[in-house]
Amino acid sequence: MPKISQRQRKTGRVLIPTASMSDIATLLIIFFVLTTVFRKEVGLPVALPQAGNTERILKSRDIANVYVDKEGRVSVDDRLVDPGQAALIFKTKYAENPALIVQIKADQEAPYGRVDDIIEGLRDALREAPAIRLVFATEEPRK
Repeated sequence: MPKISQRQRKTGRVLIPTASMSDIATLLIIFFVLTTVFRKEVGLPVALPQAGNTERILKSRDIANVYVDKEGRVSVDDRLVDPGQAALIFKTKYAENPALIVQIKADQEAPYGRVDDIIEGLRDALREAPAIRLVFATEEPRK
């Protein structure tokens, strides 16, 4: 068997065609953007009380919801919590976003003592805040 000298050996370079790689990357990005499902906050099922005068809040990204159902269960970020835990959660949320508005979505048959516990907990936890923005969610009366 004859030996191949160093001069006769070719340096073998492998060439990978990269012309269509940007097209493939673009198609993958489009696919993932179109098929991604963003999860909305579900909360607890509540029947909101009706009010004659309501005002719509337009900035929905600065709103954090607290749900209270008719059994008195409290939900924040789709988790059932105690009113004291809700206050601690909102303390960290307020540190991240000082323009935060806490929206209480309480069932019309919810015990007011539970709602009052949430309000007092928020006031105690956010004592150093200049003002606590707190709103109650209502529905317009049906005609």
